[in-house]
Amino acid sequence: MSEKATGRLTNDALANLPGAVKRPRYDRRAAAAGIVHLGLGAFHRAHQAVFVDDCLNAGETGWGIIGASLRSSDTRDALQPQDGLYTLSVVDGSGETLRVIGSLNSCLVAPEDPAALLDALTDPAVRIVTLTVTEKAYLRNATGALDANHHDIVWDLSHPDRPKTVYGFLLEAIKRRNAEGASPFTVLSCDNLPANGSTLKALLVAYAGLNDAALQRFVADKIAFPSSMVDRIVPATTDEDRARISGRLGVTDAWPVTTEPFLQWVVEDDFPSGRPQWERFGVEMVRDVAPFEDMKLRLLNGSHSSIAYLGLLSGHATVSEAFGDPLIRRFIASLWSEAIPSLPGDAGLKPEIYVENLTRRYDNPALKHRTAQIANDGSQKLPQRIIATAVDRLDAGGSAEFLMMAPAAWIAACEARADTAPSDAFTDPLDPALSAIFAESRDAAHKVRAIFDVAGFAAGSGHRETLIEIASRHLDSLQQRGAAATLEGMYA
Repeated sequence: MSEKATGRLTNDALANLPGAVKRPRYDRRAAAAGIVHLGLGAFHRAHQAVFVDDCLNAGETGWGIIGASLRSSDTRDALQPQDGLYTLSVVDGSGETLRVIGSLNSCLVAPEDPAALLDALTDPAVRIVTLTVTEKAYLRNATGALDANHHDIVWDLSHPDRPKTVYGFLLEAIKRRNAEGASPFTVLSCDNLPANGSTLKALLVAYAGLNDAALQRFVADKIAFPSSMVDRIVPATTDEDRARISGRLGVTDAWPVTTEPFLQWVVEDDFPSGRPQWERFGVEMVRDVAPFEDMKLRLLNGSHSSIAYLGLLSGHATVSEAFGDPLIRRFIASLWSEAIPSLPGDAGLKPEIYVENLTRRYDNPALKHRTAQIANDGSQKLPQRIIATAVDRLDAGGSAEFLMMAPAAWIAACEARADTAPSDAFTDPLDPALSAIFAESRDAAHKVRAIFDVAGFAAGSGHRETLIEIASRHLDSLQQRGAAATLEGMYA
């Protein structure tokens, strides 16, 4: 990693780290696990795990985290030799600060040993289960309901002791806890979904109904599903990050995370079995998270997706590079002007200040957030980030011209991958269907209509035809004239 790095970041190495590096101030061996986290990716390690580390540093020793990956073993393989330790790098134009996070007690890989994860979830000491599994892991069909025919759902129904899905693990753990007399845990979604708590509850209740009616009633009546809103930009870790951070530590960290200074977490305060005192460290514990969630989805996530697809079409590799393009920057300001009126005006949101902060965050040149990383899974993200906002704007008699550039740019970027980018530059769950549509070589209107059909965009909305018409015009221009001329033409 670096000529200055000798050995590995471990508990034994903490005492010898440079003085400027922050590290856990608590005895990690005394920190019992009170949280199981599903979806052990970089975002969780730069966000929720940091708040838990704050609580552990303050003496709340019952809230260590057992992290579980539902797919890859990469994080476990990197962190297990490091005693679960990793470095949080916070970067902006003024430099970089390093902090070693110790809140992760252990790492599990569900496909390798589902029994170990079920044991962890069944432990009475575990009182909260948190999730960052991304939208596609919720296994919803085009109407937003549980896809009961998904092959992993079908597997879990027949193999409850060896589940593959979030629902299989949660329901089997709830069943076992009931049998053992353990109190229910709280299930806290931290994914970018509207009303993520109630959404997850409805899906798990539906899954439970495929198993046992009594268990379904228990999930509906006794399990708490508070919603939350999370916000922090966390780019994928690069080899350059690993080398730089390891060099500063003097030991090798195989899996650090790099992020921005900004950090926000808004959580509905509904934890019957207890929770850490997160509010001591900046978490906003509220009665209703929906207004904050809508602002983040529509202003941050919606603009993020738009920057990603327009950036890819314009040859920009990172967010700061794309946002530095005057045409994209002007477009995003117009997108925000359309989206802001769709937010409630009486919730104390201060969206104008929020977009000022976003402007500074997107301008951060030290944060190498790749447009191709953000571009993944657009068919799952755009309904919440863009389509719902556009429908609300049209309902109110407003315009959705700038909003509907985002799905047009997504379609154009998906079709352009074969000619202008590596096939693995970004992916989408609908890629097979998209490829079939593109192969028909129809005009923009036919492509947009077919893709709206397979993605379920604006299904049931009276404005569906209007949205298709706007997106078709934009797609035709993007593919005939290019991104720059198209964006310039929006102000002609």
